[in-house]
Amino acid sequence: MKGNRTTGTRLPFRIHPRVFAALGADLVTNDIVAVIELVKNSYDAFATRVDVCFGELDGSPYLEVVDDGIGMDRQTLEQAWCVVATPYRQRNPISVKNKKTRRVAGEKGLGRLSAARLGGRLDMLTKAADNPCWQIKVDWSSFSSEEDLSTCFVYCEPCNEPTPFGSTGTRVRVLDLTLDWDEQHIAELQDNLARLASPFSQNKDFTIHLTPPNSKTNEVPVQIVSPEFLDKPPYAIRGHVTAKGAIHARYEYAPLSHKHARKVSITKTWKDVCEASDSARRLKERQPHCGPFEFDIRAWDIGADDTQEIAERYEIAKGNVRKAIRAHKGISVYRDGILVLPKSEAARDWLGLDLRRVSRTGTRLSTSQIVGYVSISADSNSAIEDTSDRERLASSPAVIAFQEILRLVVHSLESERDADRAKPGDEVKLDALLDGVSADDLLEEVNALAEEGAPAQEAVVRVEAFSAKLRLVREALKKRFVYYSRLATVGTIAQMLVHEIRNRTTAIGRFLRASQGELSTSNRTEFDKQLKLAESAVYALERLADTFAPLANRGFRRGRRTSVLEESISRCLSLLEGDLRRAKVHVAYPDGGATTLAIDPGELDTIILNLLLNAVYWITKSHRNPKLDLAFRRTRDGQRVRVTISDSGPGVAEKDAERIFLPGVTRKPDGIGMGLTVAAELVSDHGGKISLSQPGKLDGATFTFDLPAAI
Repeated sequence: MKGNRTTGTRLPFRIHPRVFAALGADLVTNDIVAVIELVKNSYDAFATRVDVCFGELDGSPYLEVVDDGIGMDRQTLEQAWCVVATPYRQRNPISVKNKKTRRVAGEKGLGRLSAARLGGRLDMLTKAADNPCWQIKVDWSSFSSEEDLSTCFVYCEPCNEPTPFGSTGTRVRVLDLTLDWDEQHIAELQDNLARLASPFSQNKDFTIHLTPPNSKTNEVPVQIVSPEFLDKPPYAIRGHVTAKGAIHARYEYAPLSHKHARKVSITKTWKDVCEASDSARRLKERQPHCGPFEFDIRAWDIGADDTQEIAERYEIAKGNVRKAIRAHKGISVYRDGILVLPKSEAARDWLGLDLRRVSRTGTRLSTSQIVGYVSISADSNSAIEDTSDRERLASSPAVIAFQEILRLVVHSLESERDADRAKPGDEVKLDALLDGVSADDLLEEVNALAEEGAPAQEAVVRVEAFSAKLRLVREALKKRFVYYSRLATVGTIAQMLVHEIRNRTTAIGRFLRASQGELSTSNRTEFDKQLKLAESAVYALERLADTFAPLANRGFRRGRRTSVLEESISRCLSLLEGDLRRAKVHVAYPDGGATTLAIDPGELDTIILNLLLNAVYWITKSHRNPKLDLAFRRTRDGQRVRVTISDSGPGVAEKDAERIFLPGVTRKPDGIGMGLTVAAELVSDHGGKISLSQPGKLDGATFTFDLPAAI
């Protein structure tokens, strides 16, 4: 049966007055966010100064937000402020004052909901140019007792008393506060207010001032500003993204000591973004639709020594350094100069950096180390929308692209930071890593704090610093474990191969001898031919077993066995025979002789093989005649043997020359940066040193190391 829209009883929709309390609790996540929303309303009203004040009236605390904006006239109050979910801001997205314009930040009507969340009553004064001052009074608690919104009223009357804001402006005073605003809440509010205004803004015509509870009458309000050191990070990446998704950035390393400072330009394409993304399947567009935007992402090391250096330079308490970074942590998004995201602590990691850090190995930055700013606009980035509670971005293809671009920017920052953290002269021995595991220094610091009567939070700061130190040690050990486990696996496989080969060749040999005795002389010609082939195969297998036998040792203990250098070189070259042949590399090396070294064969092979693997890889990346040269000689005192391995590759980039022996440093696409590190550690463990010189003997790189001769 077809329905008829004109028949039946019409039932009207009704809204219960408790909608203010319900929406205020659901859409405004906490009282600090509520204050932020009121301050944003002042920004939208083209205020140049906003005062957030806490005071008392007849013994009861109140909170008020006072601004010098354009204010509201009687018509605006009735047709916009008193209309729930009004489209007023959508229809009037630009504020105008003294022939200047400002794009508004809010258009969801959260200001009134914020006031309803903060307290039971509202007392507002507002004055527009050439209009009287109006006083609005609202008792939110009385609304809940009504049955219908149509029976709820606000009270509006002219106010002839002097205004607290001059010729135009608004004062929103909230009474019967729901929250007890203690020192911790005030400090958190101050931190969040400091994040509200965008650092990209060229017009510094919006200031925020705070008068905390229990302030004296003549006490000057505190202007909200960010700590100076946040503008001078050691690591930063700044730039812009085009409408086609191309990233144009500049990375800057600026340590307080000014040593080793550097700058580098970084360019990435939309294709690079797609290839680097874990959500590549969701990035189907040929170009993103998020629109162009700017970014400024800064990072700090937050270990005890790092924060101490900042504290001394800027004359602030050491504990406040990490607190300030934590207060501004994460990447904040600003639309037309005002904060959009994140509003609450729970939303700080909206980009998923911490989750990514846990789920992937390697060096990653956490939100507690990053203070980032992203600038978008309503006109250029219309597809990037935040949810009604302002806690996250509404999911869409444009937002996914926006997030993936930012993740690649952060990854670029991490990569360059890793390069700058790995300094020449840093200890590479494994023992040095284990020194950082002891908690003795931490225990001493905490005991000292307890004796001084310091608050528990200061001890927490020390523990966090120690935890960060342990995390770095764990990451470094993890890298080594991955590599060492591979070496251990090679040894295990070698042992299995030698065992199985010798078992099989023994059986085959017995069979061949037995067959030879049983055959008649009439079949000898063809049999002898096949017998020689079989014997050659057995001999080849035996040689293969002999080659790997030095590696297949169960009872490894340093100092128990010696090695023959020439045999190790020959063995390693045999392993790389296929690669050398394909690359047509001419190899010169000492053949014959028996130079004995006081090092286990497995360790010596590891050193030589890693250096050869590195040389062969870079030889293939050069247009020169492919050559490889291995040589050695005894030192004058005869106690050690110095080995050189030279290649005709392109050499090592100047900026990497002093860092290539450090963990994780690699320019190979699939490398883990541990081969040369392990080689250097093994040489160091035997009292030697490994070094690079270039141009070398073959105009590429020459690596030299020394090991003890067996006496």
